[in-house]
Amino acid sequence: MQALLAFEQGPPVAAPVRFFLTAPFYLVLAGVLLALEGEGIFASRWTPATLAVTHLLTLGFMLQIMLGALIQILPVLAGAHLPRPRLVAGLVHPLLNGGVPALALGFLLGDARWMYGAATCLILALGIFLAASGWALWRVRSTSPSIRGLKMALLALLITGGSGLYMLLALAGGWPVALERLTNLHAGWGLGGWSAILLAAVAYVVVPMFQLTPGYPARPAWWFPRLVFSALLLWSLGVLAGWDWLAADARLILSLLGLFFVIQTLRLQRQRRRARPDATFRYWQFGLYVLLLVLLMVLAQSLSPSLAEIEGWSLLLGGLVLLGGYVAFIIGMLYKIVPFLLWFDLQNRSAIGKPPPAMNRLLSENESMRQLQLFYLACAGVLAAGVWPAGLALPAGVLLLSCGAALWLNVGRAFWRYRAFRRAAVGSAR
Repeated sequence: MQALLAFEQGPPVAAPVRFFLTAPFYLVLAGVLLALEGEGIFASRWTPATLAVTHLLTLGFMLQIMLGALIQILPVLAGAHLPRPRLVAGLVHPLLNGGVPALALGFLLGDARWMYGAATCLILALGIFLAASGWALWRVRSTSPSIRGLKMALLALLITGGSGLYMLLALAGGWPVALERLTNLHAGWGLGGWSAILLAAVAYVVVPMFQLTPGYPARPAWWFPRLVFSALLLWSLGVLAGWDWLAADARLILSLLGLFFVIQTLRLQRQRRRARPDATFRYWQFGLYVLLLVLLMVLAQSLSPSLAEIEGWSLLLGGLVLLGGYVAFIIGMLYKIVPFLLWFDLQNRSAIGKPPPAMNRLLSENESMRQLQLFYLACAGVLAAGVWPAGLALPAGVLLLSCGAALWLNVGRAFWRYRAFRRAAVGSAR
């Protein structure tokens, strides 16, 4: 199964790139908070600092890049043209970057005013994006597994955002609500629905394209998003109806579906045609093996629920899936998407000046690989800090901060070089 991409239908480069330039800052903030709070972050998943770090990673880093990528991907991959993409990006970007810091401060300070402010910004940001992308995407027929996956991912984002905002308002207003059960379900829709379905929909195209593997088999690719979405609906029904057995069975199905996708992708990577692995390939391999470990742990917990009572089990799962899994995939894709978008824009302008530079002149492989080494160290540091938080939380935070700063520097340098080449092309055309 191969997909054709219409890059000429993409939005102006400024629309998605602003999200990519801002997102690494939240890795830096998460590292600062980890260094300052130390043991408090590893004490429980419910401490204010842990909630703040979690949402800096999921909303500030992950969601921001995913929304920016979708602004680019929807017209290119699905032929779904957002109405006025620069305006949509210009509204969603500041609202998101106002809501995420306010949310972190609301958790840290326990102040309802910050929570209400965060809820207002995030409702507007998600509402504008979902309205624009939904209007564009639902007018397009599902002619490929990727288009179907994108549609279901947006539905999962709606449910994830709605459940999260409901819990935030309940927390701010003191409403009686079963936070633990709803939080687990909210995380399931966010990581197992929105993130996993979107990851698969994009992987069906970018893994064969950028990693030079064979295409994904068509039939499983068509069914994967439907089965994941159905399992999440069963989980939701089990939680709302109080049927613990149904919720447990749904989680088991989700873990098996995730294992199938991970193993399938690893098998395709073994058949890749490029001999030398680049940073993107390394990031994806790391993320896939971490997700394989996480899914095996979830599967073991489904078969033996007492594992969840082990001290630090939930925090370990969360840290692995967020930092070692999804953050790894996203950074790996940034190292392909950013230089390609900037190069493609320069190519379109080359008629008025100099020919565009090679992509590795915008962002070199050596720069990407150096940041990858920092990422490995940051993951190892956070994992070690979970064992000995008193002594290792500070260095783990510094490593995570350094990893985010190096990523921001790489993305920023690519954009600055793009601006320099663009000015040179315009100057030579005069």
